[in-house]
Order: sequence, then structure tokens, then C-alpha cells
Amino acid sequence: MASEIIENIKLHKEIAIIGPTASGKTDFAIELAKQTNSVILSCDSLSVYKTIDIASAKPSKKERDGICHFCIDVVSPDESFSAVDFVKHYKKAKHYAIQNYKNLIIVGGTGFYLKAITDGLSPLPPMTKRVEKKILKSMQDPKECYLFLLNIDKKYMTKISPNDNYRIRKAISIYHLTGATASSYFEKFTQKPLNQNLPIYQIDTPTNKLFDNIQLRTDKMLKDGLIDEVISLENSYQRDIQPMSAIGIKESICYIDGKIQMQELRDLICQNTKKLVKYQKTFFKGQFKNTKLINKQAHLTTEK
Repeated sequence: MASEIIENIKLHKEIAIIGPTASGKTDFAIELAKQTNSVILSCDSLSVYKTIDIASAKPSKKERDGICHFCIDVVSPDESFSAVDFVKHYKKAKHYAIQNYKNLIIVGGTGFYLKAITDGLSPLPPMTKRVEKKILKSMQDPKECYLFLLNIDKKYMTKISPNDNYRIRKAISIYHLTGATASSYFEKFTQKPLNQNLPIYQIDTPTNKLFDNIQLRTDKMLKDGLIDEVISLENSYQRDIQPMSAIGIKESICYIDGKIQMQELRDLICQNTKKLVKYQKTFFKGQFKNTKLINKQAHLTTEK
């Protein structure tokens, strides 16, 4: 399988490697990039923020091992970042790769960013903090949000599952940003894929191994200073910024407020990360039909 991936990189000049949290996709991609003269585009919704290093588990400069990375540390925690912004960084990374005769590896677990590349995006007005708060509030109860959208836009909503949070969020975002329903909006603005034939590989890690990795990762985050990072983040910005709802950060706030003890903090982060893993797997399965499963233990160092 490793030789197939390498050949696909040579053939297509770009591939995507996806996987749930703690699956080891980052290390795998860096090793692969070293062997294929590639740059990496991070597809992670938390790694885009500066100063959020521990909670995001972004690779350090040392861990990047000289591989050029894009879409890491590109905005401040109080700035908004959307799939539209991700597409801009994708274009920047692709242009750099072409100009420097390199290949491109897209790696991460934020599936709706990758969907923006494979499916394209209809042009939307710029996101504002006010609208972003409305969207977040609506998505606190996805089922209720689905019913609201179904009532005003049966044409679009009956085509999607009540559990399809990606498309529900997309529809409610269109509504809050434009005042139009998704069906009427898509009739006016068509989506244009940026790379419809992008080869996508998914790291295949057994669930029990994933859960073990989550516990180890959580322990490392706490040891490395997660609490101090969140305190610093809170001191610099208000609590209503988008990253404050991220796993690892929101639980740490509860600990800082004295609502839970350290052991409860660890358990809660692990529990919520496991829920995220299940969501990611469901999303990948439902949204990326031609994904190939790979074992990250493939012997890349022996295959050229």
C-alpha cells in the first residue's frame, strides 16, 4: 500500500490523508513527504490558530522535520476562519508546490475543509463574528436546527439525513449569511470542485488502539501545560471566541472555574475526544465514497 501511495503522489501530484484524532496521520504524512519531495497542507480547524499549540496537538517545528507546512498558525484566536479561508490556503500551497516542483499532501481530520476542495464552494458573504455566534447557537441542537430548516426549505432538507451535521451547518450558515434557503441559493450559485479526482487515503487504526492513543495524548497535553495555555488564552481574549469551544479547552475552563477536579478533567477530555472520533469516522464514511484505507505502519522507509 505504501508503494501505491507514493506512485499516486507522483501521478496526481497531490493526495489527501485523513483520519480521526490520535490516528497518527501527522507523523505518517511527514514521513511520506520526506520520501516524495512533498509539502503539507494541514487540514485541521484548530491548528490554524496561533498560540494554541498544546490543545491542537499541531506538530512543532522540530517535528515537522524541515517539511514545509501550510495552514498552521495563520490567524489569531479571536479571528474567524472558515472553509473559504481554507480554500485560499489550499490554492497558496498548490501554487507553491507547482512553482517549486514539489508534490502536495493534504492531511488532517477536519472533513468539511476537505469537502470544500472535492466539492467546491458556492460564494458566500464574508463571515462576521455576529453571524458566527448565530450559527454556533443554532448548531447547539442540530436536530432542532434540522427541523427549523425543514420547515422553511423542504426541497433541500428532505435530501439530507437529520444526522448530517455538515450539511445542516452549511444550510443554516447560508440562511444566516444571506437570508436565503439552501435550495434557492444553490440554484443561483453553483459549486465548482477544485479537485474532484483527489486520491484520498484514510488511516485505519483499530478503535481500541485509538482509544489508548487518546488517553496517552490527553496525559501528554496535561503534562505539557494545557491548563497554562488555556489560562493564557483566556487572559488575552474573551471566552466567546470560537476556539474556546474546542475539546481540551472547554473542559479546561471548567477545571479553572473549579467545577471539576483534575481526574475529572482528564476523563472528560478523553470522553469528548472519543465522541469526536466516532463523528469523524461517520463523516468520512458518508462524505468520501472512494476513500482507501491504509495502515500507517506501512514500511515507507523500505519502499521508494
